[in-house]
Amino acid sequence: MAHRIRDAVQTDAPFLADMLVEAFDWTGSRSRSRVELLADPVVNRYVRGWRRPGDGGVVAVDDHGAPLGACWYRVLPKRGAGYGWVGPGVPELTLGVRPIHRARGVGRALLAAACDQAASGGHQRISLSVERTNFAWRLYVSEGFVVLESGTDSDTMAKTLR
Repeated sequence: MAHRIRDAVQTDAPFLADMLVEAFDWTGSRSRSRVELLADPVVNRYVRGWRRPGDGGVVAVDDHGAPLGACWYRVLPKRGAGYGWVGPGVPELTLGVRPIHRARGVGRALLAAACDQAASGGHQRISLSVERTNFAWRLYVSEGFVVLESGTDSDTMAKTLR
């Protein structure tokens, strides 16, 4: 399926919330409901108040404009740090793709576009956290992310931007 990438805008916030749920529940286990996940302040910090100054991201859409996935980043303060926090001023990245569109290049295109956008915005690095059993882990490594810290089942990774 063909897709195109566009910049994420403020009205994309509900879709980013959907993709945040996909990113957190990438196995499809639905161990926590959408409502439970988005009520969790540790989770919803990635979308709460979306599009603050410094926020950026992209959305993949099909030929009809229907969203397929999104990749976005936010600069979070240390006291409100997310799972992928590596330092002040380094944005944390989130990537979510609807399950039916996974393994078709959508995630890779979103990731590249979001990293390009962050670099154009003056960011030197970008970071994320990913479970090692998530198939996206290999995507991140292939796109230049390196492991900075390993937890019990997840890694904090960062990429130096051009």
